Amino acid sequence: MIEESFFNFYSGKTILVTGGAGSIGSEIVRNLLELDPKAIRVLDNNETGLFELEQELNSDKIRTLIGDIRDKERLMRAFEGVDIIFHAAALKHVPLCEYNPFDAVKTNVIGTQNVLDAALDQNVGKAIVISTDKTVNPVNVMGATKLLAERLTISANYYKGDKKTVFSCVRFGNVLDSRGSVVPIFKNQIKNGGPVTITDYEMTRFVMGIPQAVGLIIKAGVIAEGNEIFILKMPAVNIIDLAKAMIDELSPIYGYKPEEIKIEIIGKRLGEKLFEELMNEDELDYVMDNGDLYILNSERVLKKPEIHYNSNNALKLNKKQIKDVLKNYCI
Repeated sequence: MIEESFFNFYSGKTILVTGGAGSIGSEIVRNLLELDPKAIRVLDNNETGLFELEQELNSDKIRTLIGDIRDKERLMRAFEGVDIIFHAAALKHVPLCEYNPFDAVKTNVIGTQNVLDAALDQNVGKAIVISTDKTVNPVNVMGATKLLAERLTISANYYKGDKKTVFSCVRFGNVLDSRGSVVPIFKNQIKNGGPVTITDYEMTRFVMGIPQAVGLIIKAGVIAEGNEIFILKMPAVNIIDLAKAMIDELSPIYGYKPEEIKIEIIGKRLGEKLFEELMNEDELDYVMDNGDLYILNSERVLKKPEIHYNSNNALKLNKKQIKDVLKNYCI
Protein backbone atom coordinates (compact mmCIF):
# COMPACT_ATOMS: atom_id res chain seq x y z
CA MET A 1 0.00 0.00 0.00
CA ILE A 2 1.41 3.39 -1.03
CA GLU A 3 1.55 5.99 1.74
CA GLU A 4 -0.37 9.21 1.15
CA SER A 5 2.77 11.20 1.99
CA PHE A 6 4.45 9.63 -1.04
CA PHE A 7 1.70 10.97 -3.32
CA ASN A 8 1.91 14.39 -1.72
CA PHE A 9 5.66 14.53 -2.22
CA TYR A 10 6.12 13.09 -5.73
CA SER A 11 2.97 14.35 -7.44
CA GLY A 12 3.73 16.86 -10.17
CA LYS A 13 7.51 16.51 -9.87
CA THR A 14 10.09 15.77 -12.57
CA ILE A 15 12.22 12.81 -11.49
CA LEU A 16 15.32 11.31 -13.07
CA VAL A 17 16.62 7.77 -12.48
CA THR A 18 20.17 6.89 -13.55
CA GLY A 19 20.64 3.23 -14.37
CA GLY A 20 16.90 3.27 -14.94
CA ALA A 21 16.88 0.17 -17.17
CA GLY A 22 18.46 -2.03 -14.47
CA SER A 23 16.73 -4.27 -11.92
CA ILE A 24 16.48 -1.64 -9.19
CA GLY A 25 16.25 1.40 -11.46
CA SER A 26 13.39 0.04 -13.54
CA GLU A 27 11.43 -0.92 -10.43
CA ILE A 28 11.93 2.60 -9.06
CA VAL A 29 10.45 3.91 -12.31
CA ARG A 30 7.46 1.54 -12.13
CA ASN A 31 6.69 2.58 -8.56
CA LEU A 32 7.11 6.29 -9.23
CA LEU A 33 4.63 6.10 -12.11
CA GLU A 34 1.92 5.29 -9.54
CA LEU A 35 2.65 8.53 -7.66
CA ASP A 36 1.45 10.96 -10.35
CA PRO A 37 4.78 12.62 -11.25
CA LYS A 38 4.97 15.23 -14.00
CA ALA A 39 7.64 13.19 -15.82
CA ILE A 40 10.21 10.46 -15.19
CA ARG A 41 13.46 10.67 -17.11
CA VAL A 42 15.11 7.26 -17.40
CA LEU A 43 18.82 7.55 -18.14
CA ASP A 44 20.88 4.49 -19.07
CA ASN A 45 23.60 3.42 -21.50
CA ASN A 46 21.62 0.25 -22.28
CA GLU A 47 19.68 1.10 -25.44
CA THR A 48 17.83 -2.23 -25.57
CA GLY A 49 16.89 -2.03 -21.90
CA LEU A 50 15.50 1.47 -22.36
CA PHE A 51 13.49 0.40 -25.41
CA GLU A 52 12.02 -2.62 -23.62
CA LEU A 53 11.10 -0.59 -20.53
CA GLU A 54 9.47 2.08 -22.66
CA GLN A 55 7.42 -0.58 -24.48
CA GLU A 56 6.43 -2.24 -21.21
CA LEU A 57 5.29 0.91 -19.42
CA ASN A 58 3.70 2.65 -22.42
CA SER A 59 3.36 5.93 -20.53
CA ASP A 60 3.50 9.48 -21.84
CA LYS A 61 5.27 10.45 -18.59
CA ILE A 62 8.37 8.40 -19.43
CA ARG A 63 11.33 10.08 -21.12
CA THR A 64 14.08 7.62 -22.12
CA LEU A 65 17.56 9.17 -22.27
CA ILE A 66 20.57 7.33 -23.65
CA GLY A 67 23.62 8.45 -21.72
CA ASP A 68 26.44 7.44 -19.41
CA ILE A 69 27.17 8.89 -15.98
CA ARG A 70 30.84 9.12 -17.04
CA ASP A 71 29.73 11.87 -19.44
CA LYS A 72 29.13 14.98 -17.32
CA GLU A 73 28.06 17.06 -20.31
CA ARG A 74 25.23 14.59 -20.97
CA LEU A 75 24.18 14.74 -17.33
CA MET A 76 24.08 18.54 -17.38
CA ARG A 77 21.54 18.47 -20.18
CA ALA A 78 19.56 15.57 -18.71
CA PHE A 79 19.27 17.21 -15.26
CA GLU A 80 17.73 20.48 -16.48
CA GLY A 81 14.49 21.16 -14.60
CA VAL A 82 14.73 17.98 -12.48
CA ASP A 83 13.36 17.98 -8.93
CA ILE A 84 14.68 14.63 -7.65
CA ILE A 85 17.42 12.27 -8.82
CA PHE A 86 17.73 8.60 -7.89
CA HIS A 87 21.25 7.50 -8.78
CA ALA A 88 21.15 3.74 -9.34
CA ALA A 89 23.75 3.44 -12.12
CA ALA A 90 26.84 1.48 -11.02
CA LEU A 91 29.17 -1.40 -11.69
CA LYS A 92 28.01 -3.83 -9.00
CA HIS A 93 29.47 -7.29 -9.66
CA VAL A 94 32.39 -8.02 -7.33
CA PRO A 95 34.50 -10.25 -9.62
CA LEU A 96 34.02 -8.00 -12.65
CA CYS A 97 35.13 -4.98 -10.66
CA GLU A 98 38.17 -6.90 -9.40
CA TYR A 99 39.28 -7.58 -12.96
CA ASN A 100 38.23 -4.15 -14.27
CA PRO A 101 39.21 -1.84 -11.40
CA PHE A 102 39.91 1.29 -13.45
CA ASP A 103 36.47 1.09 -15.04
CA ALA A 104 34.89 0.55 -11.62
CA VAL A 105 36.47 3.82 -10.49
CA LYS A 106 35.32 5.63 -13.63
CA THR A 107 31.71 4.57 -13.10
CA ASN A 108 31.23 4.24 -9.34
CA VAL A 109 33.46 7.14 -8.23
CA ILE A 110 33.91 9.60 -11.10
CA GLY A 111 30.41 8.83 -12.41
CA THR A 112 28.91 9.55 -9.00
CA GLN A 113 30.94 12.77 -8.73
CA ASN A 114 29.53 13.79 -12.12
CA VAL A 115 25.99 13.14 -10.86
CA LEU A 116 26.60 15.22 -7.72
CA ASP A 117 28.24 18.05 -9.66
CA ALA A 118 25.50 18.18 -12.29
CA ALA A 119 22.81 18.07 -9.58
CA LEU A 120 24.40 21.10 -7.91
CA ASP A 121 24.89 22.99 -11.15
CA GLN A 122 21.28 22.38 -12.22
CA ASN A 123 19.90 23.18 -8.73
CA VAL A 124 18.18 19.79 -8.33
CA GLY A 125 16.16 19.51 -5.10
CA LYS A 126 17.27 16.08 -3.89
CA ALA A 127 19.79 13.47 -5.01
CA ILE A 128 19.49 9.98 -3.53
CA VAL A 129 22.46 7.69 -4.19
CA ILE A 130 21.94 3.91 -4.09
CA SER A 131 24.68 2.13 -2.14
CA THR A 132 25.46 -1.35 -0.77
CA ASP A 133 26.46 -3.05 2.47
CA LYS A 134 29.72 -3.97 0.73
CA THR A 135 30.89 -0.43 1.54
CA VAL A 136 31.33 -1.47 5.17
CA ASN A 137 34.95 -2.52 5.83
CA PRO A 138 35.43 -3.23 2.11
CA VAL A 139 37.84 -5.90 0.91
CA ASN A 140 37.13 -5.56 -2.80
CA VAL A 141 37.20 -2.90 -5.51
CA MET A 142 33.44 -2.71 -5.81
CA GLY A 143 32.96 -2.08 -2.08
CA ALA A 144 35.79 0.44 -1.97
CA THR A 145 34.48 2.44 -4.93
CA LYS A 146 30.95 2.46 -3.54
CA LEU A 147 32.29 3.55 -0.15
CA LEU A 148 33.97 6.53 -1.78
CA ALA A 149 30.72 7.23 -3.67
CA GLU A 150 28.93 7.31 -0.28
CA ARG A 151 31.49 9.66 1.23
CA LEU A 152 31.36 11.98 -1.78
CA THR A 153 27.57 12.07 -1.50
CA ILE A 154 27.45 12.88 2.20
CA SER A 155 30.28 15.43 2.00
CA ALA A 156 28.58 17.15 -0.94
CA ASN A 157 26.19 18.57 1.67
CA TYR A 158 29.13 20.61 3.04
CA TYR A 159 30.63 21.36 -0.35
CA LYS A 160 27.47 22.81 -1.88
CA GLY A 161 27.59 26.23 -0.23
CA ASP A 162 24.25 28.04 -0.62
CA LYS A 163 22.86 25.56 -3.16
CA LYS A 164 19.57 23.95 -2.16
CA THR A 165 20.37 20.37 -3.22
CA VAL A 166 19.99 17.68 -0.53
CA PHE A 167 22.29 14.64 -0.80
CA SER A 168 21.58 11.31 0.92
CA CYS A 169 22.33 7.60 0.44
CA VAL A 170 20.43 4.34 0.72
CA ARG A 171 22.47 1.29 1.78
CA PHE A 172 21.11 -2.25 1.58
CA GLY A 173 22.14 -5.88 1.21
CA ASN A 174 21.73 -8.45 -1.53
CA VAL A 175 18.60 -7.91 -3.58
CA LEU A 176 16.97 -11.25 -4.35
CA ASP A 177 16.38 -11.97 -8.02
CA SER A 178 18.13 -8.84 -9.27
CA ARG A 179 20.29 -9.29 -12.34
CA GLY A 180 23.48 -11.21 -11.62
CA SER A 181 22.45 -12.04 -8.04
CA VAL A 182 22.67 -15.53 -6.59
CA VAL A 183 18.97 -16.40 -7.04
CA PRO A 184 18.87 -16.32 -10.87
CA ILE A 185 22.22 -18.15 -10.92
CA PHE A 186 20.83 -20.91 -8.69
CA LYS A 187 17.63 -21.00 -10.78
CA ASN A 188 19.57 -21.61 -13.97
CA GLN A 189 21.77 -24.25 -12.35
CA ILE A 190 18.71 -26.13 -11.05
CA LYS A 191 17.03 -25.85 -14.44
CA ASN A 192 20.09 -27.49 -16.01
CA GLY A 193 20.08 -30.35 -13.49
CA GLY A 194 22.81 -28.99 -11.22
CA PRO A 195 25.17 -28.80 -9.61
CA VAL A 196 24.29 -25.73 -7.58
CA THR A 197 27.61 -24.05 -6.79
CA ILE A 198 28.31 -22.58 -3.35
CA THR A 199 31.52 -20.75 -2.60
CA ASP A 200 31.64 -21.60 1.13
CA TYR A 201 29.45 -23.46 3.64
CA GLU A 202 29.81 -20.60 6.14
CA MET A 203 28.80 -17.75 3.81
CA THR A 204 25.97 -15.50 5.02
CA ARG A 205 24.28 -12.46 3.52
CA PHE A 206 21.63 -9.87 4.33
CA VAL A 207 18.82 -10.23 1.81
CA MET A 208 15.77 -8.33 0.65
CA GLY A 209 13.32 -8.41 -2.23
CA ILE A 210 13.29 -5.81 -5.00
CA PRO A 211 9.95 -4.34 -3.75
CA GLN A 212 11.45 -3.86 -0.26
CA ALA A 213 14.54 -2.18 -1.65
CA VAL A 214 12.57 0.16 -3.86
CA GLY A 215 10.11 0.98 -1.09
CA LEU A 216 13.04 2.11 1.06
CA ILE A 217 14.49 4.19 -1.77
CA ILE A 218 11.21 5.99 -2.43
CA LYS A 219 10.67 6.60 1.28
CA ALA A 220 14.20 7.99 1.54
CA GLY A 221 13.38 10.45 -1.23
CA VAL A 222 10.53 11.80 0.89
CA ILE A 223 12.23 12.08 4.28
CA ALA A 224 15.82 12.92 3.25
CA GLU A 225 17.10 16.21 4.64
CA GLY A 226 20.79 15.74 3.78
CA ASN A 227 23.69 13.75 5.31
CA GLU A 228 21.65 10.60 5.97
CA ILE A 229 22.50 7.04 5.04
CA PHE A 230 19.27 5.04 5.19
CA ILE A 231 19.63 1.32 5.99
CA LEU A 232 16.71 -1.11 5.77
CA LYS A 233 16.34 -3.68 8.53
CA MET A 234 16.98 -6.94 6.70
CA PRO A 235 17.01 -10.62 7.61
CA ALA A 236 20.12 -12.71 7.01
CA VAL A 237 20.45 -16.13 5.39
CA ASN A 238 23.03 -18.86 5.19
CA ILE A 239 23.64 -19.18 1.45
CA ILE A 240 23.69 -22.98 1.76
CA ASP A 241 20.15 -22.85 3.25
CA LEU A 242 19.02 -20.60 0.39
CA ALA A 243 20.40 -23.11 -2.12
CA LYS A 244 18.66 -26.05 -0.42
CA ALA A 245 15.35 -24.17 -0.24
CA MET A 246 15.54 -23.28 -3.93
CA ILE A 247 16.34 -26.89 -4.83
CA ASP A 248 13.27 -28.07 -2.89
CA GLU A 249 11.00 -25.51 -4.57
CA LEU A 250 12.32 -25.48 -8.14
CA SER A 251 13.57 -28.97 -8.95
CA PRO A 252 10.02 -30.44 -9.39
CA ILE A 253 9.13 -27.52 -11.68
CA TYR A 254 12.07 -28.40 -13.94
CA GLY A 255 11.38 -32.17 -13.86
CA TYR A 256 13.89 -33.26 -11.22
CA LYS A 257 13.71 -34.73 -7.75
CA PRO A 258 15.39 -32.55 -5.09
CA GLU A 259 17.88 -35.29 -4.25
CA GLU A 260 19.04 -35.33 -7.89
CA ILE A 261 20.35 -31.76 -7.67
CA LYS A 262 23.78 -31.79 -6.05
CA ILE A 263 25.52 -28.92 -4.26
CA GLU A 264 29.17 -28.28 -5.07
CA ILE A 265 31.55 -26.15 -2.99
CA ILE A 266 33.85 -24.18 -5.31
CA GLY A 267 35.68 -21.84 -2.92
CA LYS A 268 35.47 -18.07 -2.41
CA ARG A 269 35.73 -15.86 -5.47
CA LEU A 270 38.22 -13.03 -5.75
CA GLY A 271 37.20 -10.18 -3.45
CA GLU A 272 34.39 -12.09 -1.76
CA LYS A 273 33.67 -11.90 2.00
CA LEU A 274 32.22 -14.67 4.16
CA PHE A 275 29.77 -12.24 5.73
CA GLU A 276 28.51 -8.68 5.24
CA GLU A 277 27.89 -5.84 7.68
CA LEU A 278 25.21 -3.15 7.67
CA MET A 279 27.50 -0.65 9.37
CA ASN A 280 30.85 -0.53 11.12
CA GLU A 281 31.42 -0.12 14.87
CA ASP A 282 32.20 3.58 14.61
CA GLU A 283 28.95 4.23 12.77
CA LEU A 284 27.00 2.70 15.67
CA ASP A 285 27.55 5.97 17.55
CA TYR A 286 25.59 7.84 14.88
CA VAL A 287 22.63 5.57 14.08
CA MET A 288 18.96 6.13 14.89
CA ASP A 289 16.25 3.48 14.84
CA ASN A 290 13.39 4.71 12.63
CA GLY A 291 11.10 1.70 12.74
CA ASP A 292 11.62 -0.21 9.49
CA LEU A 293 15.02 1.36 8.86
CA TYR A 294 18.11 2.76 10.51
CA ILE A 295 19.32 6.28 9.78
CA LEU A 296 22.98 7.19 9.95
CA ASN A 297 23.61 10.92 10.17
CA SER A 298 26.12 13.43 11.49
CA GLU A 299 24.70 13.81 15.00
CA ARG A 300 25.85 11.59 17.86
CA VAL A 301 23.06 9.41 19.24
CA LEU A 302 22.85 9.27 23.04
CA LYS A 303 21.29 5.80 23.25
CA LYS A 304 22.48 3.16 20.83
CA PRO A 305 19.78 0.87 19.41
CA GLU A 306 20.37 -2.88 19.60
CA ILE A 307 21.51 -3.85 16.13
CA HIS A 308 22.61 -7.14 14.62
CA TYR A 309 24.72 -5.48 11.97
CA ASN A 310 26.80 -8.54 11.01
CA SER A 311 25.14 -11.15 8.77
CA ASN A 312 27.08 -13.87 10.58
CA ASN A 313 25.65 -12.94 14.00
CA ALA A 314 22.20 -11.78 12.88
CA LEU A 315 19.17 -14.00 13.28
CA LYS A 316 18.93 -16.23 10.19
CA LEU A 317 15.81 -17.15 8.25
CA ASN A 318 15.00 -20.84 8.54
CA LYS A 319 14.22 -23.01 5.53
CA LYS A 320 10.46 -22.41 5.65
CA GLN A 321 10.94 -18.66 5.98
CA ILE A 322 13.35 -18.67 3.04
CA LYS A 323 10.78 -20.54 0.93
CA ASP A 324 8.13 -17.98 1.86
CA VAL A 325 10.46 -15.15 0.79
CA LEU A 326 11.23 -16.93 -2.48
CA LYS A 327 7.53 -17.37 -3.23
CA ASN A 328 6.86 -13.70 -2.51
CA TYR A 329 9.69 -12.25 -4.58
CA CYS A 330 11.40 -14.79 -6.81
CA ILE A 331 9.27 -17.77 -7.86
